[in-house]
Amino acid sequence: MIWGILAIVVILGLFIMGVYNSLVTLGVRIKEAWSQIDVQLKRRTDLIPNLVETVKGYASHEKEVFEKVTQARAALMSASSPKEAGEADQMLGGALKNLFAVAEAYPELKAQASFGELQKELADTEDKVAYSRQFYNSVVRQYNEKIAVFPNNVVAGFFKFQPQEFFEVQEAERENVEVKF
Repeated sequence: MIWGILAIVVILGLFIMGVYNSLVTLGVRIKEAWSQIDVQLKRRTDLIPNLVETVKGYASHEKEVFEKVTQARAALMSASSPKEAGEADQMLGGALKNLFAVAEAYPELKAQASFGELQKELADTEDKVAYSRQFYNSVVRQYNEKIAVFPNNVVAGFFKFQPQEFFEVQEAERENVEVKF
């Protein structure tokens, strides 16, 4: 009888330890995934001043466009949550579209090698941001599922594990956008 109770306590303890450790591991993976998004967003924000300066040399009278890009970049750099980052990312995307629309009006700018290289780097960075978002959201989904299902939710509730936010695309960003260079 005592061995049976002891066996049940040991099995229950191992189960709790397993669930706890898996939730901690997923929590660390979420932080790592968010860090990757942050790295790629930082890379993009580092490219933007070079892009703005290149376009500014040809279209210095487009002050409002440059200000919006600068404001959107600052908002993205100061974002502290996935929701804020998503909103700032959308704002920056719109500002960059306006910047590229201005660049369209200057054929000599489009022909400049440094502008073309900046466009390529930005496109590469956009791909990396998209992949990083996908990976982050995948890990968040795994984590949120794990803390929601029974009996894991009992362990998660006891240790105060909370659901995490997805990095969501805003509704306006879901529309196909055509950008020509």
